[in-house]
Amino acid sequence: MITKDFTNDIPAAAETLKNGGLVAVPTETVYGLAACGFDEKAVAEVYEVKGRPEKKPLSLMVSSKDAMDMLCENVPPAAKKLADIYWPGPLTIVLKAKDCIPDIVRAGGSTVGLRCPDHPLLRVVLDETNFPLAAPSANPSGEKSPVTAEEVWRYFDGKIDGIIDGGKCTLGKESTLIDLSKTPYAVLREGAVSITELNMMLVANMTIIGITGGTGCGKTTALQVIEELGGLVIDCDEVYHRLLREPGAMRDAINERFPGALKPGSDDTKALGEIVFSDPTALAALNKITHQCVGDEMNAMLLRWARNGGTLAAIDAIALIESGVGAMCTATAGITAPRKARVQRLMKREDIAREYAELRIDAQKPNLFFEENCDVCILNDGTQAEFHEKCRTIFEDILRRNS
Repeated sequence: MITKDFTNDIPAAAETLKNGGLVAVPTETVYGLAACGFDEKAVAEVYEVKGRPEKKPLSLMVSSKDAMDMLCENVPPAAKKLADIYWPGPLTIVLKAKDCIPDIVRAGGSTVGLRCPDHPLLRVVLDETNFPLAAPSANPSGEKSPVTAEEVWRYFDGKIDGIIDGGKCTLGKESTLIDLSKTPYAVLREGAVSITELNMMLVANMTIIGITGGTGCGKTTALQVIEELGGLVIDCDEVYHRLLREPGAMRDAINERFPGALKPGSDDTKALGEIVFSDPTALAALNKITHQCVGDEMNAMLLRWARNGGTLAAIDAIALIESGVGAMCTATAGITAPRKARVQRLMKREDIAREYAELRIDAQKPNLFFEENCDVCILNDGTQAEFHEKCRTIFEDILRRNS
């Protein structure tokens, strides 16, 4: 077999692939050995030429994220979000394959990896062929993945139909492989995109609504709506008290800075309060510890939710704006209500006198603060059913705008 140089004749390379041939192609990561992903015979030749075990599935190169819906089923929103960020680029996304993907590509499994490569010559090839390319790295199994056409020539001259020389690969590192076909999502291979960065993007691409407001305004109803919409609710105060009770980084840091202030297994902060409330330096030190640890735990909860396919979450924090937590939210919602209604709710809910209820409300931020600092304010000035519907309408609109 004579291996042709298709560098200056991309249409001929595309025609070769249409006719079942094998062509080595450049990508931004490493060179790939490409065949038509729908041609079982051509794919079998890829396995044979590489000496690749047939139990190892092949990924497919595609021209855009539109291929997801054509080639895969049950595509989660996270897949398209990641494609928007990284495609074209060095990320392979594993999804549930449709029956149109040959068994030999899937190696008998039910999934297929898709990648949209970032190389101008290869993108022309994909446009010319109009089908996905099965293209593992263009090296015999066990050998170094090639980053230049010269390496490919040494490996496969006389063994494949042609080679496209696209210069030296800019990254020289294989794509990162993430499995979104099932939950929890998992990185199967760390490559050009780091696991840390992917985790950050999974969280960043959820809709996160910050909920804040004074006592008796109706935050509980708003959070119930989030849960009804399938969202995760994170109560910052709850997280804080749990970290106080449980052994871990926060208790260790507090005990190191304030020895003996916390009893084992207790979230009673009376002794701690006696120390810090009369000492601004000590209070600042405590706040630094708790804000860091609560923030880390919130991030861990959001990541677990995102990796399990979650697309919506809410963070409930009285000091959402002041603490800076609101900055990590897609939108912040301030829940407000008329003073008279708040006083009545608080008296009924906690069985306290009017004077005490008024003192508690007066010690908190006024409605104007939330109106000026939140993306949206939801006024709870009617029945509970009316407020529930108002919250649902606003949250669904935020979801639509972020989809």
